[in-house]
Amino acid sequence: MNFFDINNIFFTVLGYSMSYLEFFGVVFGLVAVWLSAKANILSWPVGIVNVILAFFFYYQIQLYPDMFLQVFFLVTNVIGWIRWANPKPEEEDQKHELKVSYMNRNQLLLICIAGSIGTVMVGLLASRLHEWFPGVFQLPSDYPYVDSFILVMSVVTTFFMIQKKIESWIIWILVDVVATYLYFIKDAKFYSLEYLVFTIIAAFGLWNWMREHRSYKSA
Repeated sequence: MNFFDINNIFFTVLGYSMSYLEFFGVVFGLVAVWLSAKANILSWPVGIVNVILAFFFYYQIQLYPDMFLQVFFLVTNVIGWIRWANPKPEEEDQKHELKVSYMNRNQLLLICIAGSIGTVMVGLLASRLHEWFPGVFQLPSDYPYVDSFILVMSVVTTFFMIQKKIESWIIWILVDVVATYLYFIKDAKFYSLEYLVFTIIAAFGLWNWMREHRSYKSA
């Protein structure tokens, strides 16, 4: 049995064939995001398992920017784990982990500029991968610019998630909405459902982190 083959079916529900890879990738992803919303440091190691499974899944459905994004997430999950566990003394919360905080104006401007330029550049590259590397990418990338938006904004906001910036959740909500639509039209229905749930969890994460920030003033 090849666990990493999307044609290896785990079960079928309502006519949709669910592979082992898609099912467990989604489960680990949901757990990781829920733990993040709770500001739980275990979100990072759980996330490592998720991105490894997602890498193989996205490759097989020709969403190459998303595939490359998982490599980035693998690295940043390690960095985030270390950063949250080792804050400076003035950054510590009551659990001796990194406090949540708000972005400044320059950080918000960086997100807008990097997101716009990055989406166009990565989209151009993604649309030509099958021409440049036909031995690896035998089929053209589907929806390269939409997929690249997900990649670029996920990259940008992950850096701020590592720093526990509250506005990261607003960006995740936007990314999750776009991803829900993309995976649905790509017939990756379970991943589409996952990102719909991610949207709800991100809204909870935004509320929860704002509440935690207010608690610092009363501590």
